[in-house]
Amino acid sequence: MALQVSSHFDSGNIVVIDASDPAAIQLEIPFDAGGEHRQWFHFRVSGSGPRTLRIRNAGQCSYPKGWEGYRACRSTDRETWVRVPTTYADGVLSIHDDPDADVAWYAYFAPYSQERHQDLLARCQASALARVERLGATVDGRDLDRVVVGTPGERVFWVIARQHPGESMAEWWMEGFLGRLLDPACALARRLRERVVFHVVPNMNPDGSARGHLRCNAVGANLNREWHAPTMARSPEVKLVRDAMDATGVKLCLDVHGDEALPYNFISGAEGISGWTPRLAELDAAFRLAYERATPDFQRVHGYPLDQPGQGNLTMCTNAIAERFACLAMTLEMPFKDNADLPDPTFGWSPARCQALGAAVLHPMAAVLDRLR
Repeated sequence: MALQVSSHFDSGNIVVIDASDPAAIQLEIPFDAGGEHRQWFHFRVSGSGPRTLRIRNAGQCSYPKGWEGYRACRSTDRETWVRVPTTYADGVLSIHDDPDADVAWYAYFAPYSQERHQDLLARCQASALARVERLGATVDGRDLDRVVVGTPGERVFWVIARQHPGESMAEWWMEGFLGRLLDPACALARRLRERVVFHVVPNMNPDGSARGHLRCNAVGANLNREWHAPTMARSPEVKLVRDAMDATGVKLCLDVHGDEALPYNFISGAEGISGWTPRLAELDAAFRLAYERATPDFQRVHGYPLDQPGQGNLTMCTNAIAERFACLAMTLEMPFKDNADLPDPTFGWSPARCQALGAAVLHPMAAVLDRLR
């Protein structure tokens, strides 16, 4: 009997071309809204036995380099996601698997569901150390929420994630970060809560997350190219957050992402803004060094090329916020593949490792705290 492939669920995304031959199931990844980006996939296969799932338009996706050395994620319980043999040749991504269950789910990275997002907000609200505030509504009418933690004062930290919804590792990171920040037994978290007010947006793009998009919201806007002039019609998610930043001020901003091609965790800074100063350079370097010392899963060797002075793209969050507030702003990137410095043959870069990296960020935050004006 032919295997059955479906994706009509939260963050599901695939087009079935032909599933009649288990040895060569033909699939394609559709575009996000707007017709510019595609790469995220998440689908379910029903039926037993070995299978080869061929995503035949992989070479036409937004980041073909992301398939080189990549292994797909598979789960049979929707809790534990393992890496399965995956090859990429002639523009086709082939996933080879023989799970020990009749139903298996496959995804570009371990999904972070809308239900789990609501549970995360509920856990934060249940803590006496935090409150959850609705900033407004997305294009599709979903709630856009922030979590506020800490003591109001001059030191205001903003931490946001999932501007690009397919980068689900960013919200797994958020779970680890918020879990430690709200741990009453953690002395470091307590010290930070006493001296900083944190404004945290765990998911900037809930519409794209639910729709199974890689980079865009419901009307095709790439939110991380909207920070120069966001509007409520096209990018309300950015407009609402930027307005809230204007109301609070910003001393540190960390924007959490995932990178398709580079198998490392790294930070990209705001070196290209016209307002870049030696002070900001020192803060940026101190943050990176402290993060590297906090966990061997972070490194400072590999990353993006530096922007030349005055050439930073001000449509992007990190550059726009660093320029607007003369503050330390950074983008954290995590891999879809694995950390090549510490590879894990079973899980690759995983939700658990994202959470651990999120928990570790309290150390570099503490390291720069006294130097922030």
